Amino acid sequence: MSVLTVENVSHGFGARQILEDASFRLLKGEHVGLIGANGEGKSTFLSIITGQLQPDAGKVEWSNRVTVGYLDQHAVLTKGKTIRDILRTAFQAMFDWEAEMLGIYDRMGEADPDEMDKMMADVGELQDLLDHSGFYMLDAKIEEVANGLGLGDIGLDRDVSDLSGGQRTKVLLTKLLLQNPTILILDEPTNYLDVEHIEWLKRYLTNYENSFILVSHDIPFLNEVVNVIYHVENTVLTRYTGNYEQFQQLYAIKKNQENRAYERQQQEVERLEDFIARNKARVATRGMANSRQKWLDKMEVVEKPREKPKPTFQFREARTPGRVIVEAENLVLGYGEPLTRPVELTLERGKKVAIRGVNGLGKTTLLKTLLGQIPAFAGQVQLGEFLFPGYFEQESSRDNTNTALEEVWREYPGLSNAEVRAALARCGLTNEHITSQMQVLSGGENAKVRLCKLMLREVNWLVLDEPTNHLDQDAKAELKRALMEFKGTILLVSHEPDFYEDWVSDIWNVEDWTTKVV
Repeated sequence: MSVLTVENVSHGFGARQILEDASFRLLKGEHVGLIGANGEGKSTFLSIITGQLQPDAGKVEWSNRVTVGYLDQHAVLTKGKTIRDILRTAFQAMFDWEAEMLGIYDRMGEADPDEMDKMMADVGELQDLLDHSGFYMLDAKIEEVANGLGLGDIGLDRDVSDLSGGQRTKVLLTKLLLQNPTILILDEPTNYLDVEHIEWLKRYLTNYENSFILVSHDIPFLNEVVNVIYHVENTVLTRYTGNYEQFQQLYAIKKNQENRAYERQQQEVERLEDFIARNKARVATRGMANSRQKWLDKMEVVEKPREKPKPTFQFREARTPGRVIVEAENLVLGYGEPLTRPVELTLERGKKVAIRGVNGLGKTTLLKTLLGQIPAFAGQVQLGEFLFPGYFEQESSRDNTNTALEEVWREYPGLSNAEVRAALARCGLTNEHITSQMQVLSGGENAKVRLCKLMLREVNWLVLDEPTNHLDQDAKAELKRALMEFKGTILLVSHEPDFYEDWVSDIWNVEDWTTKVV
């Protein structure tokens, strides 16, 4: 049974076509992975099916009596409410039933016998609803799911206005899972999750009885939880049955068939054109030449398979720094309260270090403290000599109205228009991306612009905070290659061990330093 049917949907932004005549169906119990390169239209498609965006053409139909839960990473959390308050709103209907039941009890003192009988029936019905819905076990359920995604480490009584972007996403994801909708729609849910919490979510989705649509560039995660792939490429959606590995095999066969069909037709066209050119001038063979020309004119042209531009990353290396890049003595991380015990750290020239550990323990705080952007809670940080650091922040502003071209030009005004365009093109961005505002670019395209700015600067110390978030597989593989070739020093925060384990020289685990129970 189809719970969602999308027929012939088309949508574009200005002259840029995102989807064209796209069709999609979601069957009951299917676990769908929606994949494609950065900027192909995955998030646009999700916005269309959830009603946040009206398509230019086509229709979207949900079956009756389905509940849809969408992980919207930009939802507003009300200041003054705790994490627990937000999570309890997942069960708002039950709290409304309880309030209705208590209201009936309050009115019973003034009721006549007939009203009392009706009230007792209503109370009994509401009480049964609450009992069967597990209302009196809600707090235990909330804590179970919250701990599974790491919110217990942050503290359920913490004000949501104090949370980082990653912590906010955790709250929204936890609330969504608690709601247990008929259909889950998840857009990059692992971006702000640690390895342990990704494993928990993987188990949850593998055993999920209902349907879900998942967008993720975390291939090991995607591969284990989906049984259907929809691939969006060149404005077209194509369905494949199986997980990501099976999709890759089928996709390779399909691309090979398309290339062979194109080559065969090109050979046929050349043969016909050669025959026409040699015979159209001779009276005896002009008829055959005209016949071939008509055949050629009616031929349905097989388009050459389009290849998406692939990024080429390369970091410009500054002069050699001193032997010690940064040294910390009795360093304690934190803002209002300490996050770690005192630790001693030394980062030497040429080292490539990955920082791991669950969220909320201070990984981003550590980077900013070592760079000197924020003061240490306690202890001393000493930077080495001749440092030229390059910092990639995990989050960027959602309200940036600069175009990609303006964003780079503002930081490097000495470059010509052509030089800026060439730098962005090397990062895999087309002219459409380059002239689009940063706020309308996809997460992956936005990250490529920020990487472009970093690669135009001479650096000898790269400090990268979750640089693979939102990047597609090609970009991720290219970034890994560029970091392996970089001869300078690297300090990297990443929740993807597959990305860094085979090339870093050291791993720092903030869980070894924390004062919290992990």
